[in-house]
Amino acid sequence: MTGPLVGHPVRRREDERILRGRTRYLDDIDPPGAAHVAFLRSPFAHARIRGVGVPDGLEGVFAVITAADLVDRLGDLPVQRVHGGRVAKEGHPVLASDEVRYAGQPVAAVLAKDRARAEDAAELIEVDYEPLVPVLDARSSEITMTHWHKVSGDVEGAFKSAAHVVRATHALPRLAPVPMEPRGAIASYDEEDDTLTVWVSAQDSHRQLAGLAEVLGRPEDSIHVIVPDVGGAFGSKGAPAPETMLVAVAAMMTGRTVKWAEDREENFVASYQGRGMEADVELALDADATILAVRARIWADLGGYLMPTTAIPTHTTAMLMCGVYDIQAADVEVVGRRTNKVPTGPYRGAGRPEAAYFIECTVDVAARQLGIEPLELRRHNLIRELPYETALGWTYDSGDYARCLDLAAELVEPERSSDAERVMGTGFGMYVERAGGLFETADAELLPSGTLLVRSGSCPHGQGHDTTFAQLAAERFGVALEDVELRFGNSKEVPRGVGTFASRSVAMGGSAVVQAVDALKEKCLAVAARVRGTSADELDWRSVSLAEVAAAEPGLRASARFDSELVFSSGAYGAVVEIERATGKLRVLRLAAVDDAGTIVNPLLAEGQVIGGVAQGLGECLVEQAVYDDEGNPTFASFVGYSLLTAAEMPPVITAFIESPSPLNPLGAKGIGEGGAIGTPAAVANAVADALGGARVDPPFSEEKLWRALRDGGS
Repeated sequence: MTGPLVGHPVRRREDERILRGRTRYLDDIDPPGAAHVAFLRSPFAHARIRGVGVPDGLEGVFAVITAADLVDRLGDLPVQRVHGGRVAKEGHPVLASDEVRYAGQPVAAVLAKDRARAEDAAELIEVDYEPLVPVLDARSSEITMTHWHKVSGDVEGAFKSAAHVVRATHALPRLAPVPMEPRGAIASYDEEDDTLTVWVSAQDSHRQLAGLAEVLGRPEDSIHVIVPDVGGAFGSKGAPAPETMLVAVAAMMTGRTVKWAEDREENFVASYQGRGMEADVELALDADATILAVRARIWADLGGYLMPTTAIPTHTTAMLMCGVYDIQAADVEVVGRRTNKVPTGPYRGAGRPEAAYFIECTVDVAARQLGIEPLELRRHNLIRELPYETALGWTYDSGDYARCLDLAAELVEPERSSDAERVMGTGFGMYVERAGGLFETADAELLPSGTLLVRSGSCPHGQGHDTTFAQLAAERFGVALEDVELRFGNSKEVPRGVGTFASRSVAMGGSAVVQAVDALKEKCLAVAARVRGTSADELDWRSVSLAEVAAAEPGLRASARFDSELVFSSGAYGAVVEIERATGKLRVLRLAAVDDAGTIVNPLLAEGQVIGGVAQGLGECLVEQAVYDDEGNPTFASFVGYSLLTAAEMPPVITAFIESPSPLNPLGAKGIGEGGAIGTPAAVANAVADALGGARVDPPFSEEKLWRALRDGGS
């Protein structure tokens, strides 16, 4: 395929390899003679460990590792700080030593000839637990692990002078990310070279490398990280996992190749979860319904420990509490408390859905209290001129919020009705999303055949990098799409990158790709000019023979590092819902998704990202919730206890894109991967409240919740 590529709906070229079974996921790697790992996990949400007894002579078992074996060998997982906030030194230990803080926490690891023997042996280990009373609610917890608070503008004056003060409390449940492929790691150690090689199912190679180096106390150049094909992550494979650290140190301790492939039950109970926040939100409005100030207290259930990125979603939520509105004063505090549950971390949206839900639902409450149509209250308060610095300190780079809202209202075709059998309502949710930031890298190499090889620090796990980045490189270099090869995920081969998360791949990784290709193009022109005895300025790129250039100077290569401030995507979502009076059953009849991600490189892939995000947002609204019993035991260790939407349950989704290019990168790109998960919950929640005549319940919107709301006075 040649000609213009950027902005065109090119089909994912990686799909043929996936559909034909030519992928290689972590569990497809089967090193001969490998020791297989099974973890003994705590059955208690909170308990002291008085002792661990390991029986002798376990058949087929190579080693049993407990925390006592790891003393002076490695540290706890590192914890990332947040600007202007306090973060406790509560990093997750690789194995529990004197205390367990959630059911499912690893206490010991068994290395055996196969997984079945390892699991059988793990059951024979005797742990003397002293059960303690678990803490399961963030508000009642007395241990604060993260705290952030910012006041900007005259908040007190705004509330004192306000004609209207609106108060609301909202909550979003914990969610399990549930990637199609659970987590896993394989490690081998070459003592002669002192080189540790780790294969890991992860979102990138270099964050894993940095985590391994810090926890193991080894120089980075002594560790080689390889990320094979990855079957999804949704944020849950970004931060290094304690199990990965154990696999690595076990390989070094035993001299064996060590493999751990997580099963689904482990993934449910031990992989970090998302959301789990609630907020008390207040808005001060004047007599003309202008929002003068926002005040919010956000409570986050962080679980028993801090994972490396646990503090990031809560900070993001706090920073986005002005939403898309021109609010001049803000007082926002977020308190992250320890509970006896699995830790939380980034899950698709990672703080953005929470912020959108909290502010957008409160705006709807305000509209109802003031007797104003929710759309009109939004239009009246929207930010109109960008760039715009919010009261909380982030600068939105570009966008057209009014256009997004108007288009969403047009596409969703609002309906409201009530009869003896059902009630119907329409709701809207707007969002602004931080994306990009930091840096990303790429290099481009001209191969002897005259084709182009691009190596990227970004790493795909389902997004379509191989297609999107190839489109960018092929168009920039003037070659056919099939003449571009992409490589990812090998820390010894690809340039150092930050990774794939936070909707940053195209804006950051794509910008690095085009800069590397441009630099290579300049080098090719110089070589071609030398070969032809002319100057590069006199050459037409279309006349350059790349094969000739490659022959004249083999291994021609160029690298680029792209740095950028944050970019901000945005959007508006609308939903129409119907609730049966007799049962409380909710049906989402249709949903309109309007997203502004700046320049869209591939509309087909962008739409796929939106629909995938919508599916997860609807799952949060309708069926998903990580529920713990009164003892802190998870009730969702399989798909029997944790439901996901199926394709049959998806409503019609009308998508549209508005392109407000960012001035902060050469592509004008922002981010599209999380919009569906951000905008959907607020839109559906507001539609449900509209159908209920203003009565509000929080997700998931179960039949019982809605039936009770109708019985108690909704509509």
